[in-house]
Amino acid sequence: MTQLSRARSIIIRPARNGERGATKPLADAFAKDPVMATFVSAGSDRRGRLEKLFWAMLRSGPLAARTVDVAVDENGSILGTAVWEEPRRGRERSRPFLGQIPAYLDALGLRGAFSALRYRAVLQRPRPVLPHWYLAEIGVSPEARGLGVGSLLLAHRLGLVDAAREGAYLESSTERNRALYRRFGFVEFGTIRGLPTGRPMAMWRPAVAHAL
Repeated sequence: MTQLSRARSIIIRPARNGERGATKPLADAFAKDPVMATFVSAGSDRRGRLEKLFWAMLRSGPLAARTVDVAVDENGSILGTAVWEEPRRGRERSRPFLGQIPAYLDALGLRGAFSALRYRAVLQRPRPVLPHWYLAEIGVSPEARGLGVGSLLLAHRLGLVDAAREGAYLESSTERNRALYRRFGFVEFGTIRGLPTGRPMAMWRPAVAHAL
C-alpha cells in the first residue's frame, strides 16, 4: 500500500469521552521533547507519567469541548492526536485546569506539580491577548510518521478556525516542526525564555480576512 493511499484511508474525528488511547501518540511524540522534560523528569516510570499527564490534560476541558482531534485508520487505531483550546478570555482559561489538579498531582507528584505551575506561567506570557485557538499538543505514533498524519490533523482544525475567522497560536521546540507550521501559515514571533530545558518558539497564525 502506498503512502498516498494509506493517507486517504485516515479519517479525522473528535476524540470520544473515555478514549484514553488518544494519549498514546502524545506520549510517543513527547518522550524526548526538551520542553516536556521540564514537566516530567526522566525515570523508569516516565512513559506512564506522560500518559497520565496527557489524560489529565484531555479531561481538563478539551474532551468535553470536542477540541481533541484524532487521526484514525481503517482498523480504528489512533495514529495521531491534536489537542486544541478554544478561544477564551481571562480566567476562563484557568478554570478547567484547576479542576484537574488532583489528576495532575497523580501524574507529576507534588514537587513536579509546583514546577509545572511555575513554568506554565512562563509559557503563557507570550500568548496574544486577542481571542485565539491554541494548539496545546500534537503527536503522531512512530509507526504512522511520514504518512502526513500531522498535516491532516492541522488542516482539519485550521479549516474550522478559518471558517470562524479566528487566529491560532502554538509553541514549537524543534525546527522540523516549525517548518511544518510555517507551511500552514504560522509565523515565528519570539523565543520563549525562562525554562530550564529547551527554548520553544512562539508562533502565530492570524485570522483570515475572508472565510473560505
